Amino acid sequence: MKIDQVIKYITVILVVSMVLAFSRDTVIAGNTLEGRVALDAATFASDPTSGTQIGEGPINDAESRDVAARFDFALIGDIPRIGDPALEPNLEPFLRLRDEINGTKGIRFVIHDGDYKTGGSECSDENMNRWYELCNSFSDPFVFIVGDNEWTDCHREKCGGYDPEERLEALREKFYSTPYALGIRGNKLYLERQSNTAGNERFEVFSENFRWTYKSVMFVGLNVQGSNNNYPTGGVGDLEEFILRNEACNEFLRKSFSLATENSNSGIMIIIQASLPQFERNSNAPREGFEDFLETLIEETVAFKKPVVLVHGDSHYFRVDKPMYDSNGRRIENFTRVETFGAPDVHWVHVMVNSRNPELFSFRQKIVEENLVER
Repeated sequence: MKIDQVIKYITVILVVSMVLAFSRDTVIAGNTLEGRVALDAATFASDPTSGTQIGEGPINDAESRDVAARFDFALIGDIPRIGDPALEPNLEPFLRLRDEINGTKGIRFVIHDGDYKTGGSECSDENMNRWYELCNSFSDPFVFIVGDNEWTDCHREKCGGYDPEERLEALREKFYSTPYALGIRGNKLYLERQSNTAGNERFEVFSENFRWTYKSVMFVGLNVQGSNNNYPTGGVGDLEEFILRNEACNEFLRKSFSLATENSNSGIMIIIQASLPQFERNSNAPREGFEDFLETLIEETVAFKKPVVLVHGDSHYFRVDKPMYDSNGRRIENFTRVETFGAPDVHWVHVMVNSRNPELFSFRQKIVEENLVER
């Protein structure tokens, strides 16, 4: 064999070896699109020290960066309505909804904005345990925001005549006693609770107020209730309870906006149960229980400047709108309100987050076909 042929073969072998070594290192590092997506899916768990998701390091590939900037999740509320004779005894419409969400690819977590039972059904431990089991039947992390039917309304005779604050304590113990979400993979989503972060010891009881960050978006869950937020109205309510919880919620909300600004988060979603009557132009509903909260929300939204979404249930009327105005009567454009479907409409909202979208959030109604009313 001629010497020039030998050199040629050796050169080819060296080049091939270098290419294979580079390819192997690239895949291990997760820097290809396929490798990065697999890494992101495998490392969904949150880092408790930072509130951000593990595995979100720098990405070199432009298309991979776009993938990392997007994620989806589900919104539901005012279901399954334990105690509603139209949906009992098996709550089958809710189970169909759950199965559809569990089978939808790309859903990172599910948020429920309160009222798992009706305002007239028993506030019993049995019904609470029933709901707990349903929460944990969702494949993805499941986040439950407490509703008024679960505690403020429990004084009603038809609900069992319970002490509302005792019921709230029971809910805290059952649903809010760990730093993680519910659901089969609930331990993959770390929640920072006010009870663990309060600078004021008076607020250390409020484990139902919490926040988490997924990718660049902050989420905040707060105990803000319908029924005028338990402010004394028409002979019911508790002023002392309201004052302390109202202060705690507003403090936690301000701190959350401060952290989001400090961390350059691209947007904030706040989840409560109550439908605010101030957003309804012709509403005569009592509103004293929401004045401080709304004032804080407006002030922080204007200062934040980036997209802010308020999610709630309560009136069972699905809508996506912009009902917030400043003191001059001008609409605040970076604010969006989403009210989820509610029984008897057992459907869900598919939320898509894309940091390349100026609005950040997109919303798609998801109608569960088997739950449609036959006409």
